[in-house]
Amino acid sequence: MSLASTPHPVILDGDPGHDDVVNVLLALASPELNVLGLTTVFGNVGLPRTTRNMLITRQLARSNVPVHAGADRPLVDPRISAEAVHGASGLDGPHLPTPTRGVEAEHAVDFIVRTVREHLHPVTLVPTGPLTNIALALRLAPDIAPRIARIVWMGGSTDTGNWTPAAEFNALADPHAAHIVFTSGIPLTMIGLNASHQAIAHPARVQAFRDLGTPVGEFVAVLLEFFAEHHRERYGWDGGALHDPLTVAWLLRPELFRTRPMSVQIDTSGGPSHGRTVADVWNVTGQPVNADVMTDVDADGFFAFLTERIAAYR
Repeated sequence: MSLASTPHPVILDGDPGHDDVVNVLLALASPELNVLGLTTVFGNVGLPRTTRNMLITRQLARSNVPVHAGADRPLVDPRISAEAVHGASGLDGPHLPTPTRGVEAEHAVDFIVRTVREHLHPVTLVPTGPLTNIALALRLAPDIAPRIARIVWMGGSTDTGNWTPAAEFNALADPHAAHIVFTSGIPLTMIGLNASHQAIAHPARVQAFRDLGTPVGEFVAVLLEFFAEHHRERYGWDGGALHDPLTVAWLLRPELFRTRPMSVQIDTSGGPSHGRTVADVWNVTGQPVNADVMTDVDADGFFAFLTERIAAYR
């Protein structure tokens, strides 16, 4: 996907979350993007905390982009959360300032529907958590589908999960919403664990953010140091996988990544594979393609680009 010379309109939807914060900072530092709004969903922690974390991120970026709170639970399943990974606040590690500006009154789903309808150009949606807000918008206002340029989602996997043996967290958090999105016919890029586990924030990469000598660079470094603890305990890695920033980075620097068109179905069976993104890697089913699935990441190029953009914050 190539961006036009004018800033490309995007809405970022997420559940911050350490890696979500880095993704939002990347987007807000990128002049190629016109960030129309930041919307929040339950996920890594409950909605009040994900929303507070989004407000903190906006403040850290010195941005005036509106923040809209959205769904606080899945469409069908009980809510799950990931305090074991992100801590009780969802952003454990650095000192968290008190937000000085609050959330907008309009619900995130209403904001998405209104903005997509009213904007002059098709809007790209970049969700990095459960897909509940996106699915609700499509169900409430199916007319917006042709006005969505693409959905770029961090979630799922072509192989194993991280929350169950079969399912990645964002997919498992609301598989029924994921099913709605994956059957919507909207152009879709899926960035799953098979790709994001190639982007590990090793100590030298974390140090590069600290070496920027800026408050934001230090904030990112402390975030990633805390985030590494879970990955060290679970996988034995010396850093955390920087999942979510691959979405915005792919929009801006697609040459750093490789994707393949695939048919992807969402398991909503309730069985041991519930929440799995069943990716037909080798096209054995002959089912129609519904997603471009990221397969390869130039990790050195990605981290160099990310560090360059975080350096813009002074």
